[in-house]
Amino acid sequence: MKKSLLALAVLGAFAGVASAQSSVTLYGTVDLSAKYVKNDGSARRYSLSQDGINSSQLGFKGTEDLGGGLKAGFVLLAGVNADSGTTNAQFFNRRATVSLMGGFGEVRLGRDYTPTFWNNTIFDAFGTNGLGDSSHVLQLPTATFVRANNSIGYFLPSGIGGVYGQFMAAAAEGGSGPSLYGTTVGNNPGRYIGGRIGFAAGPFDIAAAYAQQRFVTGAAEQKTWNIGGSYDLGVVKLMGYFDRDTVGSFRENRFSFSGVVPVGQGEIHAGYDRSKLTGGGVDNKADQWKVGYVYNLSKRTAVYTNVARLSNGSVSRLSVASGSAITAAPTAGGKSTGAEFGVRHFF
Repeated sequence: MKKSLLALAVLGAFAGVASAQSSVTLYGTVDLSAKYVKNDGSARRYSLSQDGINSSQLGFKGTEDLGGGLKAGFVLLAGVNADSGTTNAQFFNRRATVSLMGGFGEVRLGRDYTPTFWNNTIFDAFGTNGLGDSSHVLQLPTATFVRANNSIGYFLPSGIGGVYGQFMAAAAEGGSGPSLYGTTVGNNPGRYIGGRIGFAAGPFDIAAAYAQQRFVTGAAEQKTWNIGGSYDLGVVKLMGYFDRDTVGSFRENRFSFSGVVPVGQGEIHAGYDRSKLTGGGVDNKADQWKVGYVYNLSKRTAVYTNVARLSNGSVSRLSVASGSAITAAPTAGGKSTGAEFGVRHFF
């Protein structure tokens, strides 16, 4: 929904040339839920949480027609902690990009989503949000999983027979790398190079992605590849993906299978996620069952409920939630169970 006057007023604080934009849009999402989580080995926790089915955020986007089929555009997207009214230290943490677009496709610069992330979220009925997030079973910490700073990306143009794709290169400019079971796998994340190619036609969609992330020190690099797809049968939309990550001697295989069943104005979401990590003397599995229901009060407002249960292997302490939504992580080999009821509104 366009809020031209308000958006221009707000953007005046960020750029004095906002009035030169052909169009500017203010948009966002507020998603809050009452949540219950019980992790083995600690007390249950009740909380008001967020992002049950969508990420709470505040965004500004605009385009300018440069003529000759060429356009310029920008997106500034900030995560919002709607339960407390605060924002993150990295204000536009969700996306901050500028683009040139035309018949050649799109060239995009800034902080953006990585090609290898998309299959994890698009082909998950829970969209990597809330208690049903399939990345809850992710055991191998990654330096660059969802987004990359300092990136240059290229996106194929639309209208080429259902084929779509992107390529990204992100510069190494510092930051903290992950550690795994006591083994440092990189002090600073290095450059990220990755790409994704897909094909969509009618009810069918399939895509594959691959990336390499070098590290300044420690393990030489992290390699990620995944493939995902969906098929809409009308009575149910089936989706899933397989993902493999390797860092040094560690290798993790993950898969997710889920579906969406439309029921009147609502939808039933259900799925199963599983991971296995090997290497460095570790052989550990984790899996998660999840089910949810979304009822659309309108095109922009919905109420929902989700339930999930995660079972850890002998060494992992993964949970269906984190931060203030839990008392503590489960004991090694323990279970994590959660339920939530919330409201989501787009504007």
